[in-house]
Amino acid sequence: MSHKDVKEVKDVAKKEVAPATHEVKGELTYDDKVIQKIIGISLEKVSGLLAVDGGFFSNLKDKIVNSDNVTHGVNVEVGKEQVAVDLNVVVEYQKNVPALYEEIKKVVVEEVSKMTDLEVVEVNVNVVDIKTKEQHEADSVSLQDRVTDVAESTGEFASEQFEKAKSGISGGFSAVQEKVGDGVDAVKDAASNEKARVR
Repeated sequence: MSHKDVKEVKDVAKKEVAPATHEVKGELTYDDKVIQKIIGISLEKVSGLLAVDGGFFSNLKDKIVNSDNVTHGVNVEVGKEQVAVDLNVVVEYQKNVPALYEEIKKVVVEEVSKMTDLEVVEVNVNVVDIKTKEQHEADSVSLQDRVTDVAESTGEFASEQFEKAKSGISGGFSAVQEKVGDGVDAVKDAASNEKARVR
């Protein structure tokens, strides 16, 4: 092999091993509801925050049907690199609201940044109510929960009544069997007596 041939082989090897240098184009964006969900789920672990309030119609819907929608009351403006957040919250009675606000900001910034690399530039929190845990739990019972409770109670009542009826029918059936047996025995006795008399 000549010196020229060796150089050509090395040049070919360099071309085959050389990594692709072109860049893939594209853009990553997030729907508002994705950021709302991240925030809604992350706020579930904040102690002293009873609820994020979605307003009258959302609350009315939640009073009728159970809902696990964590986006109620979470409003966001999502840009290409930044997010602004507005929250309406219900705080637990006797909790330090300014400290809770700082905790909410911290959690929102950490979770949104960690999952999206977006910068949270604003977190506005409007406290719409303060309740005890007991008040909140009582207020959280929906019409669906109440209907379910009534249906369960009605089902238990119907089951008890069915068992009583079944027991009564069973007892009645036994009594009828006994009477029929007595009647059959009486007929046999009468037939035997008649047979004996005829002889």
